[in-house]
Amino acid sequence: MELKWLEDILSLSTTLSFSRSAVERNITQSALSRRVKQLEEWLGLPLFDRSSYPIRLTEAGRTFLPRAQDILRQVQDARREVRQLHEDESETLTFATLNTLSLTYFPSLIHRIEDKLGPLKTRFCDQRSSFDGNVALLNHGECDFLLTYAHPAVPPELDAEHFVYRHLGAERAIPVSIPDSAGEPLHAFRCGGAPVRLLSYGNASFFARRLALLFAERPTPLVTVYENPMSVGLKAMVLAGHGVAWVPESLVVEELRSGQLVPAADPSWYISAEIRLYRARQRSRLPVEQFWAAIADDGQPARPDDPPRPAFSRRGYARPASAGSDSKLSRSAMASISASRA
Repeated sequence: MELKWLEDILSLSTTLSFSRSAVERNITQSALSRRVKQLEEWLGLPLFDRSSYPIRLTEAGRTFLPRAQDILRQVQDARREVRQLHEDESETLTFATLNTLSLTYFPSLIHRIEDKLGPLKTRFCDQRSSFDGNVALLNHGECDFLLTYAHPAVPPELDAEHFVYRHLGAERAIPVSIPDSAGEPLHAFRCGGAPVRLLSYGNASFFARRLALLFAERPTPLVTVYENPMSVGLKAMVLAGHGVAWVPESLVVEELRSGQLVPAADPSWYISAEIRLYRARQRSRLPVEQFWAAIADDGQPARPDDPPRPAFSRRGYARPASAGSDSKLSRSAMASISASRA
């Protein structure tokens, strides 16, 4: 019996989908199915009922699942304890982070903390393509910190008894398109309009789940023409004129300002998210505790439901005067939007 088999069934018990768990576990669907079957053969009992859709745990699976969770937790706790005993002198801080945050937020975060603590040694774990996969890196003790987006409707699957977080700030993802000759979005996104060419995150990333909630609330005709779990990949396709994508605002500031990209819908279609830093609740080595204390001293970020609002006009994008302010659309900008959409 292998520990990865237990990790497989924990993932599968949450997603109830071999395809989603395969993405989360970074293996092929056939490999995942084979490993689950090996565990079932080792136990001598089926753990999942594959005759239903979605699949579901059998009675034996429901009995075995908490045992599997306990086994993994004990192994992970033992690993952390041994590492803490023998790596207390290690100064390197290890992070798991979503790809976009590693590009847009992480560098400035480290710069601010280095102003307080001095030079830091940091490294990233191997990034996973799925939201749950990155969360699992912290859950399994592979890193000191997890830097992630979060939302009340899309929280990371981390037990509050074992993990804590600090709220660092807020982000918005906005639908963007290249402009047409008149400066209007080439691929306009309007409720009840013609089908929109959507550049999608697929179904395993944070923003994929956040957008699924938006589309459930506001049904809209869509034609998915491309999928990529990485925001930078979607941004490249938008710039090439292939359709509309919801891209984190921090990733397209310059393109919006220059007019290379324009909002493809009004602000009611924007989606917000918190930026959070998670860690294990139990005390860790000194560099981790010092970094965590410095984060607590890092000022008061904007609320996740009230991020700064940019001003838009047919001539482009104007960034708010203060990146942390709560400025709103001016009346002239609102009039411009109304006129352009009339």
